[in-house]
Amino acid sequence: MRFIISGKNIDVTSGLRTTIEQKLGKLERYFTPTTEIIVTLSVEKERQKIEVTIPVKGTIIRSEQVSDDMYVSIDLVEEVIERQLRKYKTKIIDRNQEGGELQPEFVEEEDDTDDGEIKIIRTKRFGMKPMFPEDACVQMELLGHNFFVFRNAETDEVNVVYKRKNGTFGLIEPEF
Repeated sequence: MRFIISGKNIDVTSGLRTTIEQKLGKLERYFTPTTEIIVTLSVEKERQKIEVTIPVKGTIIRSEQVSDDMYVSIDLVEEVIERQLRKYKTKIIDRNQEGGELQPEFVEEEDDTDDGEIKIIRTKRFGMKPMFPEDACVQMELLGHNFFVFRNAETDEVNVVYKRKNGTFGLIEPEF
């Protein structure tokens, strides 16, 4: 594997480089030696962010993790990439495709986990009284959720309000 490591607003020290190569080097068993792993580190105020992109035959395996410590972000991104690889493997096997940049041993090995399978573990039912989107945002905030499903009082349709990363709100309406 070839690492391409760059930094924005941060110097990529030899310690960071070594940690990245060790942590993401664990993924070596999944990839061919020619695989490129593109890593971008950045710092914005207190946020330590790592972005990892791995182009793999027609798709991209990518993860972005943020924390207040770059080494924690590196640990988190490694876990997410590994989970994505197991899902991608299941997709390849289901479609009888070729693995491309993946090691043949990884694609062919038996998988005991059900990571590729989606399981609904809980169902919630609730009454939806009509309300305006602004009221739904207030209700969402009161509940401490990052989205809220409601019946729009103006259109009588089911809508969703959600909190965006920048702190603003979004509204999802059905299109017919």
